[in-house]
Amino acid sequence: MKRLTVTADDFGLSEAVNEGIERAHRDGVLTSASLMMGGAAVNDAIARARRLPSLRVGLHLVVIEGPAVLPPAEIPDLVDDAGWFPTDQLALGLRYFFLPRIRRQLAAEIDAQFAAFAATGLALDHADSHKHMHLHPTVGALMLKTGRPRGLRHVRVPREPVAVMARCGVPPTLAAHAMSAWTNLFRTQALRAGMATDDNVFGLAWSGTFDEDRLLRLIPHLPAGATELYFHPAAARDPMIDRWMPTYRHEAELAALLSPSVRAALSRHQPQSETRQVTPAPARPDSPH
Repeated sequence: MKRLTVTADDFGLSEAVNEGIERAHRDGVLTSASLMMGGAAVNDAIARARRLPSLRVGLHLVVIEGPAVLPPAEIPDLVDDAGWFPTDQLALGLRYFFLPRIRRQLAAEIDAQFAAFAATGLALDHADSHKHMHLHPTVGALMLKTGRPRGLRHVRVPREPVAVMARCGVPPTLAAHAMSAWTNLFRTQALRAGMATDDNVFGLAWSGTFDEDRLLRLIPHLPAGATELYFHPAAARDPMIDRWMPTYRHEAELAALLSPSVRAALSRHQPQSETRQVTPAPARPDSPH
C-alpha cells in the first residue's frame, strides 16, 4: 500500500504564502501545512486554517533564519534586536549543543512556540522545523520533550531515499548518503519518544524547486508505505520571499500542486491521501498497551 501526505511549509510567513497554501488545498492535492508561529502573517494563516477543516495543520518550529515568538529581551542570546534567529547553521548548532545558557533560552522558545500553537485551538497534526533544524540532537530532543505533553504524535523524519532520487535523474552524492544516515538518528530518537513517522520524505533535493516536471518524474517511483512530499507554495513573490528565499520558485511549486496532470498521475499510481499511515511507535514503558 502507498499512503501520501502532501505538505506545505512556512504557513504564516506571508499572505502570499498563505494564499498559495489555501489554493493548493482547495483546488489541488495539498493535504497539510506546517504553521510558523512567529510569522508576520500567522493570524491570517490561522483564520484560513479554521475555514479549511480538512487541512491538517502542524507546527513548523523555527530556531534558525526566522522569527521567534518570545521577545528578544527574554532570549537575548538567540535572536537579534528584531527577534530573528541567525542563518549560520554550523555556529548555531555548536551553540545549541555546548552552551547551557543557550539551551535554556532555546527550551523556553520551543515551549513558547508549542504554547502559541495550542492557543490557536487547531488540532496538532505533526511537527517539523525550518531548515530541518530538529535533526540537531538538542533541538530534536527539546521538540519531542515539549511536544509530547501537548499532543504531538507525529514528526517529520526527512529521509529521502537516494535510490529513488537516482531513478528520477538526481545522481547520488556523499552528502545525500550522509543526510540519509543522519536522519536515522532522529528517527530512533523519535520512535523512542513515542512518536510516529512516515517511511519516506521527498523535497530535500528539490527544495524550493519542486515543480510539475519533477513531481511527475517522481510519482511513478513513489515507494510502498507512508510518504510525505513537502513544498513551499506561494501565490506570488513578496519582499519576505525575496529576502529569505531568493532562489526558491514558490509559484512553480504552487502550479505543480494545482496541476491536473499531477492529480491524474497520482490517481494512476494509486497513492492514497485520505489518511496518514505512519510507522507505529514502539510501546513506552508507561504505555497502557
